[in-house]
Amino acid sequence: MRRQISSIISSGRGVWRDRRGVAAPLVAVSAVVLFGVAGLAVDVGAALATRNALQASTDAAAMAGAQDINCATCTASQPVTTATAYSAVAGGKNVRSGITATMVAGYPAVRCFTSTGITCAGPSGGNAIVVKQQASVPTTFARVLGINSFNVTTTATASAAGGISKPLHVMLVLDTTRSMGTTPDPNCGVSGATRLTCALMGIQIIETTLAPSVDQIGLMVFPGLTNASQVQYDTNCSGTSPAIAPYGSTPAPVYQIVPLSTDYRTSDTSKTLNPSSALAKASSTSTQGAAGCNNGVQAPGGMGTYFAEAITAAQAALAASAQPNTQNVIILLSDGAANASSPTQITAALGTNECHAAITAARAAGAAGTWVYSLAYGATTATTDCSKDTGSNAITPCATMQQIASDPTKFYSDNITACTSANSSLVGLLATFGAIAQSLLPPRMLPDNTT
Repeated sequence: MRRQISSIISSGRGVWRDRRGVAAPLVAVSAVVLFGVAGLAVDVGAALATRNALQASTDAAAMAGAQDINCATCTASQPVTTATAYSAVAGGKNVRSGITATMVAGYPAVRCFTSTGITCAGPSGGNAIVVKQQASVPTTFARVLGINSFNVTTTATASAAGGISKPLHVMLVLDTTRSMGTTPDPNCGVSGATRLTCALMGIQIIETTLAPSVDQIGLMVFPGLTNASQVQYDTNCSGTSPAIAPYGSTPAPVYQIVPLSTDYRTSDTSKTLNPSSALAKASSTSTQGAAGCNNGVQAPGGMGTYFAEAITAAQAALAASAQPNTQNVIILLSDGAANASSPTQITAALGTNECHAAITAARAAGAAGTWVYSLAYGATTATTDCSKDTGSNAITPCATMQQIASDPTKFYSDNITACTSANSSLVGLLATFGAIAQSLLPPRMLPDNTT
């Protein structure tokens, strides 16, 4: 009995020491789990890689679409078309190998965000675009855990403007001949507004778009003033008309009303003009502008139109203030009809080929690297309105303004007369000023929760 008990005990100890029968099932189960976890990690990594690639294409699509929001040559649907073209969906420019992407229903979508300070005026009716793409990523190893695919979705939001560009030095050159102060503009959106009133409101759009921390704005007018003491009447809100001088006279007429300045707003985030700024005062009207100022630049009349000297003066002022990595800009607004009569309005030396003289001055500025924008405001297509350019030099005001622009993308028109710009589908001066302001600033990405 003792031997039997001892034998049984010994046998039990042997079985206890030999765990091979227990380990095998544990190893098998563990191997399955480890294989599944490892496979899941591989598949998750593949899904993340797909998501990153899809996000890159979504960002590219949003930035591309943002450039076409309310652009001068764009239709209302162009931003959506462009964003889709630069996406990863079939046929897009950013299709990714191995990824079958689709656009989420309702996207790309143009939005109007009130927090960005960028105008929504224009054919698209917005100031930003949201792109949302999706893709299904099939799994390989994770299938043993019942996971057959991962769904990934990416979103990108881009503003039509507001991005960081080179600091800008912008010289506005404004036609203040008598017709600007007497001719009404029914398309301005303000009851009873004259062309001058509408132009000053357009200048305010430039002032409220650029960033005073880096961008400088100045203002020149033509006809020029008799001397520097007359400048105050265009910048002190008095409504008194300054004395003006014939073009080409000696001493030279004073064209600069406000030098390049940064005080037009008190900060980049401010939405209103600085009431202490000479530029803000000069651009004020009875309906809007610097607080407490109802009278800005005046249109005294008495001289015809000649703007070659003003363009040359604008370029000289920009060159004198040139800084590294800064872009100089001239924005000229006129009807383009240079026709001052000598000798009372212009010296005999300047009184011929007046429209071509403006083109020559603008091309010299462009050759120096300045962006020259021309805004044809009520320009005609009649050669008689460039009456001092005759014979083989005959030219229309519309053609003059076209040739003043440093490249075709910088010629704009209010599109009210027969003089229309292929670069602008907008109608009305304020919408056109908005397009110019937007063209000065590049698109930028926004947080996806922007409102």
